[in-house]
Amino acid sequence: MRQVSDAPAGFAFPCSYAIKAMGVAEPGFDALVIDIIRQHCPEVHAGSVTTRPSRTGRYLAVTVVIEARSRAQLDAIYADLTAHDKVLTRL
Repeated sequence: MRQVSDAPAGFAFPCSYAIKAMGVAEPGFDALVIDIIRQHCPEVHAGSVTTRPSRTGRYLAVTVVIEARSRAQLDAIYADLTAHDKVLTRL
């Protein structure tokens, strides 16, 4: 699993950062992703969330833009997303 700590040099915090995750397009998947991210970044608001269905409509990609404070914060978010069985991949 790629960690944010693998990011190129010059990655400065705080910064705007897009967290992306994909799962089966079922009711509540976007809310699940938002809830996981909010555990580490409570200030997520509706305007920072976008969703995009796959071409077939079977999967849903969720993007949440946050104000990232550290690599450790991002690594923790990605670890929690990856650990959840409904999140098929994080992009």
